[in-house]
This record gives sequence, C-alpha cells and structure tokens, in this order.
Amino acid sequence: MAESKVRKAAAKPAAARATVKPRKPESHLAMVRRARRINRELAELYPYAHPELDFDDPFQLLVATVLSAQTTDLRVNQTTPALFAKYPTPEDMAAAEPEVLEEVIRPTGFFRAKARSLIGLSIKLRDDFGGEVPGRLEDLVTLPGVGRKTANVVLGNAFGVPGITVDTHFGRLARRFGWTAEEDPEKVEAAVAEIFPKSEWTMLSHRVVFHGRRICHSRKPACGACPIAPLCPSYGEGETDAEKAKKLLKYEMGGQPGQRLRPPADFPGEAAARADAAVHQGVVADLAVAG
Repeated sequence: MAESKVRKAAAKPAAARATVKPRKPESHLAMVRRARRINRELAELYPYAHPELDFDDPFQLLVATVLSAQTTDLRVNQTTPALFAKYPTPEDMAAAEPEVLEEVIRPTGFFRAKARSLIGLSIKLRDDFGGEVPGRLEDLVTLPGVGRKTANVVLGNAFGVPGITVDTHFGRLARRFGWTAEEDPEKVEAAVAEIFPKSEWTMLSHRVVFHGRRICHSRKPACGACPIAPLCPSYGEGETDAEKAKKLLKYEMGGQPGQRLRPPADFPGEAAARADAAVHQGVVADLAVAG
C-alpha cells in the first residue's frame, strides 16, 4: 500500500512542473505557510519515514548514530550486529581493547576516532549514569563524540523527546526550501524550530532526510521527479526532464531497498531489504569471527 503511494507521488510532478513559476519575494508569514505545506506534502509522500539505523535500545541507537558519521546507514547496519554481539552493554564496550573494537567497526571508516568515542562514552555511561543512556540533551552532549545532532536522534527516537536533527541532508534542504540561509547546524536548528511546532520536530527531521536521500540529492537533485517542486524556490537546480530525473531516484523511489536491514513491517523496501540482508550475512559472520 505505502509503495503504491510512493510511486503515484513520484509520477505526480509530470503535471505539477507546468505550474512551477518564477517566485516573487515572499514575506516571513508566506514562507512559514509554504514550509508547513511542504511538511504536510512530505508526510503524504513518506508516511513510513523513520530512522534508517537498526537498533533495539537507546544504547544501540547512540552507538549506531556515532558510527554513522561520514558513512552510510546501510554500512553501519551491516556492522552493528557483530559489534553488539561482542559488546552488548556500555560496561562491555567500556572494557573493550581499542585495537579489537577498531577492527570490528573498521568498515564504517574513521575507525580509530570512532573507537575512542565509543569507549569514552561507554565509560561515562558506566561511571556517571549507572550504565543507562540519559534522556536529557544536556547530559547526552557531555558524552565523548556526541553533539546536538546525535543527541536529538537519540532523544527523538529512543525517548520520544522532540528534536530537530540537522545532518547534511537536512541542512541542504532547509536552505533549498528557503527556510534559512544559515550554514551552521545549530543556527539551522534554531531557525527551523521557529517555523514548526515542537510536536513536528522529530518526524519533520525524518521526512526531510528521507527526501534528501531519495530525491533532493546533493550533486544532482531529481527536480523533474519531485512531488513538491511547485513549493520549492530552488526548482531547476537539478535535472528537470521527467525521464532523466526518474533515473536519479534512489531507494524505494527507484525500486531499491532502503538502508535498514531490519526495516519496519510497513516499509516499502522490506522484501528487497531482507534479500539484501541475506547477501550481507556472510559479511556480518566474517566480522563476528574476526572479533
């Protein structure tokens, strides 16, 4: 059901492109109204939006989010089963030998720095928080390797505390949508927080990131296949030809699985993702043996 919705939405721009016209300067109120309409349109396009990291508890989400820097969520999802089998708790990871941990997480890149962060945050969780991940931003950002982005991911998805996650995709789209001109993630977060009610922050983050990964890419956005093109002041930065734009679509929009190996039951790429998971089982098993 959700997949057919996506495909219908992806076909929608063929008629919508004709309505995209040069934009006049807009007032702040008009921008806010347009921004909230974009959010509503993204909610229809991605009703299944969710974090694309596999996790079972706050500690796993925290670790996976730290590992996701400078790599794909899929690569992290391929790596964490062996990691959590070897280090299931903060206490276990706090006692890890750095060289051994580095080898387990090597596929995610920057493995030495990430290993230092994982051991450091695990020690702090063990010593200062009773081995539990805290549910407050001011506590989370005291952990090694954890900034506001990571903290908001954990708060929004493990504790239900609203937060705006400004990763590279969110920042790029916030600027393309004309919500802010800021480059600094904290300033982007502050600007967007003034536009949307707090109750929308977490799901807004998922929707915008989904759109950035699937359609509004960094180097060549698929403008001609974008259902929200009529609302976007940056329409035309990417490919506007409908057929060429369709070839740029990624993940389930282009008929391929998303980045989770254990996706939610209602995720459109579930069957393909399970097949993909089977392909990568050998990789996970090899990592577990090597550890």
